[in-house]
Amino acid sequence: MKIDETNLAIIKHLRHGRKSFKEIAEDLSISENTVRTRVNKMMQSGTLEISGLVNPETMPGHTLAMVGVKLQTMDLIKKGEEFSKLRGVVSATVVTGQYDLILIILLSEDFGLLEFYTKEVSHIKDVRSVETFVVYKNYNLKVPYIL
Repeated sequence: MKIDETNLAIIKHLRHGRKSFKEIAEDLSISENTVRTRVNKMMQSGTLEISGLVNPETMPGHTLAMVGVKLQTMDLIKKGEEFSKLRGVVSATVVTGQYDLILIILLSEDFGLLEFYTKEVSHIKDVRSVETFVVYKNYNLKVPYIL
């Protein structure tokens, strides 16, 4: 789907939480029906997904961490998909550089790093090494609550 300036403006209005189609329409000087139609088309094409996000810092007992993963295989897309399905994984990204994948994970008191590695990552083949980065403070990062 082609994303024009109007679609980008609508997406920008939606990225910081709920905003009515009427408010967006007024701000962009277009009709409410135009906003509704464009949002529906972007959702149908898979370009836009609207979901609730949380700030992990406001959730007692939860920790956000990033994990760099080095693999023994070059099947990066398949491995990224495998990691994305693990409990606690918010996102799995194929990257360049020192690691093959970067994961963002959300941990809780009942599901910490030890459980993530021993109960989840241990079942994935071709993992050469991992490095964990615990997030102490984040700025503007919100994540879906997935535990």
